[in-house]
Amino acid sequence: MNDANPDPIPGGGARAAMERLNAEAGELHIWLRTQANAPAQLPWFRAAGIEAGGRIAEGRVGAAQLKPQPHRWRWREIGPYLDRIAEIARAAEVSPIEFAERQQFLLTNPGLGGLLGVTSTLRCAVSIYNPGDVAPVHIHTPNASRTILSETGGYTVIEGERCEAARGDLILTPNGTWHDHGNDGSAPVVWVDVLDFPLMEFLDCVWLDEDYPGTTEGNARAQAVTHAAGYSQKLYGHGGMVPGFVPHRRGFGHQVAPMFHYRGADIRAALDGLRDEAGDPYEGITLGFVNPATGGPVFPTLRYSAQLLRPGEATRFKRETYGTLYTVIDGRGHSEIAGHRFEWETNDIFVVPGFLWRRHVNEGPGDAVLYAVSDLPLLDKIGQYRAQGRLPDDTVAELVP
Repeated sequence: MNDANPDPIPGGGARAAMERLNAEAGELHIWLRTQANAPAQLPWFRAAGIEAGGRIAEGRVGAAQLKPQPHRWRWREIGPYLDRIAEIARAAEVSPIEFAERQQFLLTNPGLGGLLGVTSTLRCAVSIYNPGDVAPVHIHTPNASRTILSETGGYTVIEGERCEAARGDLILTPNGTWHDHGNDGSAPVVWVDVLDFPLMEFLDCVWLDEDYPGTTEGNARAQAVTHAAGYSQKLYGHGGMVPGFVPHRRGFGHQVAPMFHYRGADIRAALDGLRDEAGDPYEGITLGFVNPATGGPVFPTLRYSAQLLRPGEATRFKRETYGTLYTVIDGRGHSEIAGHRFEWETNDIFVVPGFLWRRHVNEGPGDAVLYAVSDLPLLDKIGQYRAQGRLPDDTVAELVP
């Protein structure tokens, strides 16, 4: 064979041959670079159609380039599994304390090949706690939150502050804060946990510690309550005013909110107070949860917000580079995501990956309230946040170039 002019592979199968070689090399955990290694993401912002912009490019797509898909989890389908999990826990041979943190299920995105995430950066679990259940005090590097779905939501103790929760409450457990949670009521409590776990996992920055250095109470290893209920709300619950005698840092996390508890009743009252405003054509009436000491997001990696859609309200189509997980707190309607319609009602959960056109429509007789979590702060920090909207004449406008 002439090395300068090798014989061509019959039938133009050079790419296939290289991919076969790649498959063989894969056993050694290496990936040969070829012209077939096309990017997984085509330019999303150039495609004007309503279908999935930034579709998978041709060529070999690496395992790390899996693409999340829009998806909706119906509460009437997934909710009953919590009762079944709780029933198993009640009859388990181990104590409720040992079983408590296993009474949950994780949501998995069908586009991520079984990875435990709803997007590449977000993990979501739905948990149930029976009366008497307690998760022992612990600390970890992922930022986390819980949104309460049951009428009473148990409690979480964070850095000595006890937060007793009700439906619609948002409780934050920033990275580096000691916390425990449980249910001392008479009925099961249910909440949605959201964490930036996949991001921390990718950065090889995940760890958890249960060796609490302070005093614990009872066999459940719950931290002693050292602050009165509502402590952080008393400090930071007045808009535009921040106390000057506290350090604004609780735990060892950096740039995380020192206010841990946002009450659902207050959130709803704030949204109702704004309902007569014009709102944003792409979002309706929205409220962002911020770090009251800095004005920035509650976590450096995640943005939390609440959204009110009035009866009959339909937002315009919008797409952004970040992914968003929505929980339906109230109402019913549908969202159109990349040309697909996803109907939703109270307690349903759905995800809108980045780069995809979406809009929301309230179809119910009353208000619809959605809570949203996204990785906007992360994309913004690395200079990758962009947004586009569709105008009434269907042309595309650059909202955030």
